[in-house]
Amino acid sequence: MTDKEKIYAEIESISEEYFEELYWLIKKFADAKPIKKESTFMSKLKSIQIDGPEDFAANLDLYLSGEKSVE
Repeated sequence: MTDKEKIYAEIESISEEYFEELYWLIKKFADAKPIKKESTFMSKLKSIQIDGPEDFAANLDLYLSGEKSVE
C-alpha cells in the first residue's frame, strides 16, 4: 500500500463532521514552506571565500613556510 493509499484509507475512516478541520490541516500543511535541506560538505566548501594573493593556492607551501608573505 502506498502512502497516498494509506492517507485515503485514513480519510475514509474519519467522520464527515471532521472534514472541514481536516481540510484546513491539509491546506496548512500544503502551504507550508519546505524545510531547508541540510547543507552538504561540498556546498559548505563552495561558500568559503579567501582573501589572499592570486597565487595563494599554487604557492601554499611557500606561504606556510614563510618564504612568501601576504602583503
